[in-house]
Amino acid sequence: MGGGHQSLESSEIRIKEHPILDFPEREKVKFYWEGKELWGYEGEPIASALHAAGIKVLHESMKEGHPRGFFCAIGNCSSCLVVVDGVPNVRACTEKLRAGIHVEMQKGVGPALISKE
Repeated sequence: MGGGHQSLESSEIRIKEHPILDFPEREKVKFYWEGKELWGYEGEPIASALHAAGIKVLHESMKEGHPRGFFCAIGNCSSCLVVVDGVPNVRACTEKLRAGIHVEMQKGVGPALISKE
């Protein structure tokens, strides 16, 4: 391999074919992680899109700041909590990806919500 950088599309981690499961065609959409533009497929879990882009750390624990990531993948734990469009404590493993959303790493319990009154 040369010393150049791989594009996201050539280095993504995705299952494209499977002997039992079907993967329906979905619209490719842009979204943002920590301000960086990425892409994923509309309706897939946010955690899946981030994982496919090589992003493994989604959250830092409250007490010690330890890295947390995609763990249970069914919404039972708090390892994948992220901030989505300013809303903290969103489970990235169950929240569906939408075009244009802004996702940020959550540190601890996350930022306080600002009242829109």
